Amino acid sequence: MLRYLIRRFALLAVTLLLTSVVIFGLTQLLPGDVARLILGRDARPEAVENLREDLGLNDPVPMQYANWLSGFVQGNWGTSFTSGRAPIRPLVMDRLGNSLRLAGLTLLISIPISILLGVLAGLNENKWVDSLISVLTLSVVGLPEFVTGLVLINVLALGLGWFPASSSLTPNMTFGDWIRQLILPAVAATFVLMAYIVRMTRAGVIDEMKKPYVRTAILKGMPQRQVIFKHVLRNALLPTITVIALSFGWLIGGLIVIENVFSY
Repeated sequence: MLRYLIRRFALLAVTLLLTSVVIFGLTQLLPGDVARLILGRDARPEAVENLREDLGLNDPVPMQYANWLSGFVQGNWGTSFTSGRAPIRPLVMDRLGNSLRLAGLTLLISIPISILLGVLAGLNENKWVDSLISVLTLSVVGLPEFVTGLVLINVLALGLGWFPASSSLTPNMTFGDWIRQLILPAVAATFVLMAYIVRMTRAGVIDEMKKPYVRTAILKGMPQRQVIFKHVLRNALLPTITVIALSFGWLIGGLIVIENVFSY
């Protein structure tokens, strides 16, 4: 297990490194001069050249990348020229923390609901319950995130006034206010995830229910509820756990649309 985790983390590090190389290379191919963009078109050539030297833009490209990578590893992520030369790292970590809060609440909502629906669909294979759950979840996941978000805003926020139309967190908020601010974007993200988790759980339950050990347990007189919760779910949810883990990675990077819709 330890060897597997080490191998996965090593693969992740290599993937991130290659991604940074590709992105850095693409930025070098973009037209325009960064120093000129920062200072404006009317800046004096001397000022532009001084800024290029200050930013290290006159260094060879491999050295620029090495300097950036060294600074990034040490926690020096540079400064933001659009935020008054504020350090970038605190800005990123603050917003990443907000995204993690939203992703965590989304998983807390989506996982139990999706597993419950998947189990119900699997236990009622090809019946009306199975068809209804499949149609509803696939219909919802077919809608883009911004459409789902706008519908929730118009119905629950502007129409009924139950929740705020935009979401923002402040340090003095209570836990109830925190949940109230995040519930609509979390529900919008839940709709995107739900279909995948439901379908995976359904397939796992159906597959396990057809295995001999389940039939043997039922024939011995073991209650069906005990068979399902003690034996079936233990094996059926293994693929679902993998999907949930992958979904968390998507949430961190894919919430940008929902966060913009709700001005989060």
